[in-house]
Amino acid sequence: MAAFKETKFPADAPVAEKALGWVDDRFPLTKLWNDQWGKYYAPKNFNFWYIFGSLAMLVLVLQIVTGIFLTMHYKPDAALAFNSVEYIMREVPWGWLVRYMHSTGASAFFIIVYLHMTRGLLYGSYRKPRELIWLFGFAIFLCLMAEAFFGYLLPWGQMSYWGAQVIVNLFGAIPFIGPDLSLWIRGDYVVSDATLNRFFAFHVIAIPLVLLGLVAAHLIALHEVGSSNPDGIEVKENLGADGHPVDSIPSHPYYTVHDLFGVSIFLVIFSAVVFFAPEMGGYFLEYNNFLPGDSLKTPLHIAPTWYFTPFYSVLRATTADFMYVLMGAVAAYVVFIWLKSRLSTTVKSIIAAIAIVAIIGMLPQVLDAKFWGVVFFGGSVVILAFLPWLDHSPVKSIRYRPTWHKYIYAIFGLSFLVLGYLGTQAPTDAKTIVSQVCTLIYFSFFLLMPWWSAMGKFKTVPSRVTFHPH
Repeated sequence: MAAFKETKFPADAPVAEKALGWVDDRFPLTKLWNDQWGKYYAPKNFNFWYIFGSLAMLVLVLQIVTGIFLTMHYKPDAALAFNSVEYIMREVPWGWLVRYMHSTGASAFFIIVYLHMTRGLLYGSYRKPRELIWLFGFAIFLCLMAEAFFGYLLPWGQMSYWGAQVIVNLFGAIPFIGPDLSLWIRGDYVVSDATLNRFFAFHVIAIPLVLLGLVAAHLIALHEVGSSNPDGIEVKENLGADGHPVDSIPSHPYYTVHDLFGVSIFLVIFSAVVFFAPEMGGYFLEYNNFLPGDSLKTPLHIAPTWYFTPFYSVLRATTADFMYVLMGAVAAYVVFIWLKSRLSTTVKSIIAAIAIVAIIGMLPQVLDAKFWGVVFFGGSVVILAFLPWLDHSPVKSIRYRPTWHKYIYAIFGLSFLVLGYLGTQAPTDAKTIVSQVCTLIYFSFFLLMPWWSAMGKFKTVPSRVTFHPH
């Protein structure tokens, strides 16, 4: 380690330059800026799909700042929580605006994250060498779901109270440990003051700390291997005389301007929602949450907020009758693996043994359908983490895949949206059947991906990115 040496500036040097030099001698501020953004070389052919990463950072800051102000007036007490939220809305100067910014920001966060994940799916941003970036992103997604769940209870409205009651009770379906696990999560035999306090601690302290660490890891991993691009070409493999990729450009000021333009459009839309439609027809803020939580009055239809509903639909689709369909699907999948997979006989045998145990467990005399609903509910989320190893396509980007691959992506996206919509509606026999079909499509997309992703005639990937100056 070299000895400390302070930078010398001419006497007439600007004060700002001297101040920056003084800081740089003691902290690598300029180096961090250049490494993480100022001189971070990004591909030239980014399109609008690449704006959602910076928007996610913006909304994260927005949620933290507004959350701090809300915490100043919120009372994590079952007897005071609902009234404290009303106090924020009615009495605290601009409190209504801060609360609506926070509630709208929660929905905006998930919209942006879903679109960000869609971009990764379309352009293969999870493929080698970016597997760890995807895993960090998946962990961020899990933290966001936990953060949203814990925060959802805090207003102590009717839907918050009963939504938390239903979701926590789901853990009771786990054999042997389920009831004790539900009790541990609640801190009481019902959702009560103890539940509110621990959810508040997780929402305000624990999860945000983990989330910030994962965001930092996500960005560090991204800037280590470099950004992907719509063509799926590794730009670092084609360097210029200056040692930088010939198809890349420093992020500042080029992408700074692009991102600021995207931010301005986002803020216009965000402000319109905050000022004119903060409830968004009951999807962002439910009517029942404007009523205090009442343990003696159950709402007619209990459903989580919209960003959980695709996975909630999977849970509700797992009925006793549907279990026989799932048993057949598991058996068919094992047979398919034996016939079409290149795995070793030992691995195939292990998969078959696990499948047999699962099929036996799906019998109504063994395990209840509610348990398997929780399993498929969790599985529908966790399976996203395995995407880098499920996709066997010889190209990364959808641009160079067979045309019929696009139809598969479209069907998958449509089924996900349908699941999301059905999760907001009261269940009927017809809606249950549709959700079951969409559930099968959802899991088939991932479980059959090792085969369909490698099929078809692929287009030739260019040696350099396709870029049109504008």
